[in-house]
Order: sequence, then C-alpha cells, then structure tokens
Amino acid sequence: MPDHDVVIVGGGSVGLLLGCVLRQRGVDAVVHERRVDPDPRSRAIGIHPPGLDALDAAGVGDAVRREALALEGGDVMSRGRTLAAIDFQGDRPVLTLAQQRMDALLRTRLQAQDTDAVQWGSAVGALVDEGSRVRVLTDDGRGAGESTARFVVVADGVHSPLRSALGMRWRRRPGQGDYSMIDIDDADAGDRATLFCEPAGLVESFPLPNGRRRWVVRRRVGDEVETAEGFADTVERRVGIRPEVPCGERPSTFRATQHLADHFVRGRIGLMGDAAHELSPIGGQGMNIGWTNAVRFADALPALDGEGAPDLTTWESGARRAARRAQDRSRFYMAMGMPLPMVAAGGREAVIRALGARSMRRRSADLVTMNGL
Repeated sequence: MPDHDVVIVGGGSVGLLLGCVLRQRGVDAVVHERRVDPDPRSRAIGIHPPGLDALDAAGVGDAVRREALALEGGDVMSRGRTLAAIDFQGDRPVLTLAQQRMDALLRTRLQAQDTDAVQWGSAVGALVDEGSRVRVLTDDGRGAGESTARFVVVADGVHSPLRSALGMRWRRRPGQGDYSMIDIDDADAGDRATLFCEPAGLVESFPLPNGRRRWVVRRRVGDEVETAEGFADTVERRVGIRPEVPCGERPSTFRATQHLADHFVRGRIGLMGDAAHELSPIGGQGMNIGWTNAVRFADALPALDGEGAPDLTTWESGARRAARRAQDRSRFYMAMGMPLPMVAAGGREAVIRALGARSMRRRSADLVTMNGL
C-alpha cells in the first residue's frame, strides 16, 4: 500500500494551495520542498476573482481578505491623458498582497491540518512510475530517502528538472518582455492601479497594503534601471512622476516569457503551476491560473485505490485550454506595453480608448480580472 495518496513536489503557492484543498477533502497529501526556509521575496501580488475562489476552497480566503488591499479599479494613461478607466465590482474584487504573505497563510493552514504535511529541505531527485504507484526518491541533506504515492504532482517551477526527466517537452509560445520592479513605501498609495502605456514603454503602479506601492518598468535597450536612482529617473522621464526609491535599494529585473508543457499528465504523475505553464507574472496571472487549475484538479481527482492510472484526460484538456487562453491575454497585455514609435503609439492609444468605452467596460474588466478562465 502506498505511503500517501498524493505527493506534491514544490512548496510554492500552487503546491501549498493544492495540499490544503486535498487535505480538506480527506486526501493524504504531503508537500516536499527543497528549500529549508520559505521564499522571502514579494514576487506576485495580484489576486483575481478566480484566484480568490481558489483561496476560499483552500480555507484561507477570509484571512487573505483581512490582510490584502482591495483595488477600486485601474486607469490606463498615456502622454498625460487618461485613455480608459475600469472599476472593479465590490463582490468580485481584485486584491493585492505580497506572495510571501499568501504563502505563509497557506503554509499555516496546511500545517494546522497536519504538522508533517510540508517536508522542508527535502529535494525530490527522481520519480519512478511503477504503474500502481510512484516511487519518490528524496534527499534531505542528511541522506537519501524514499516514499510511495498513488499520484504525484510536480509543482517545482518554470525550470523544473523533473519535467525534463519525465520527457514532457517545454514549448515556447508568443509573448515576451524585459521588466524591472520594486516595492517602496508610499503613504498616498490609494486603492487604484495605474498603467502608463507610454511610447517609451510601459510603467505600472500598483498600490499594496500598509502604505506600500509596486512600480514596474518595461525595460528597453539603454535603460539604466538596475539602481535606485536609475529606476526613479526612468519612471520620471516617462510619466513625470518620481518615485521615492530609497538609496541602496535595487530593483529586481526579469524577462517574462511564455511556455506550455506538451502534456500535463503522464501515468500517475502530473504537472501543476509554473512547471506546466509559464506566462507573464505581471498582476499574478501565472499564480492565479495555477491556483484555479489546482482546485479543478482536486475536483477531478478520482478514487486513487485502483490499480490503473487515474483518468485525468478531461482535467488536462481544460487546464491546458485555460493556460493557453491566459497566455493569449498576457501576450496582448505585453504588446500594449512595448516601446513604440510615436505614430504607432497613437494607434495603440486608439485601441485602448475603444476598450475603455462604456459599452466595452464590463468585457474589459473581465479580461483584466481573469474572469472566464
């Protein structure tokens, strides 16, 4: 008899949420995380309505609501003019909260269900699907270990070594961009997000809880955004606002690319979260779609006491479809923020105005808040 019903490889937001949902449904699920301590970085901050539904399913929705900031809406601007304004519905809010706090709430919830539900410092080196179970080979720094599971979920991130070892190909999809971002104190942060779609490139401004704000800059060749002063200079040059970035603070830089695994399930092993799909992290899109697919997986998971591999064909096709649709939206968002010549920027502004027209506002709000995925 296998040691566990489900072993989850990766203790990030998606792995922790899946563990919470499965445990609440009476499934013996355990998470293996190679890190000894939680990731301290802020990372994703946006919680969209489908993501909040998933947090509710995990039992932490109310705790997140208490700590998060509910956005009233967002404004899209260019060259000093407001092109579009979207207000978010009160019953389906968009929230902001640093991912490290969301992870902490999920971790606390999971360990309250079982103190041994998260195995810190336990690196999974190999998975062996034996047909009726999966052998999980681990190393906790003190020596090799082994356990068995009826099903294994791999949620170990974009650079998943296990995905490669399983022979699941990582296919490049359209859409990419280079960005820099930083979170700073801002007593006047308010509750509205602002997107500056400038000819020189996108600048995003997101209010955070506790008087904080995140600034994001779409980088282009020649931009000096690796230092506090250079970052502030770039924002001021593009939008006329100079964020008060503390001297010595260094923005984080990253390249947003998009990938999709050619399969999400093989036998008794499945992929989840960034191990299955990579899309622009702006606004927490990857995290939210990962959460949504995790809850759908828990809904679709059949009884695991049979000899054959569980049939997750319907879940896999739905999860891949949702990821592709999210990537298509993300590609559009990235295109709206790329640097453009002045003439082409005028055409982009016309598109944004059209999307912000009264007749399109509900549809545009659904697109921004990931409804329909």
